Amino acid sequence: MDSETTIAELEAQVRSFCEARDWDQFHGPKDLAIGLATEAGELLEVFRFLSDEQCARRLTEPETRQEIEHELADVLFFLLRFAQRFDIDLSDALAAKMRLNAERYPVEKSRGKNLRHGEL
Repeated sequence: MDSETTIAELEAQVRSFCEARDWDQFHGPKDLAIGLATEAGELLEVFRFLSDEQCARRLTEPETRQEIEHELADVLFFLLRFAQRFDIDLSDALAAKMRLNAERYPVEKSRGKNLRHGEL
């Protein structure tokens, strides 16, 4: 469960899985970035050309929901593997990015707006 599992524990699971299969040789930064983008693309395919209402409905369909969960897990796998292989602390990286985003998107300028920081 998300509330009980740490990022470090997830990274350890991914590391153990990959090392048991001798996959380090296939998991360079480019390969993991490609895997991450590929799996994110597969998640996007589930919703391609659908309205917001149709997308919401797909999340209630058991088979489709399981497919979505699998694609999200694949994305998470590649994200965790990249961080684990190249010693990136995801918690620190997210905290730093959130601080930067808070500067780029101040509440008073960005609330209710879907604009890039340069457009505010």
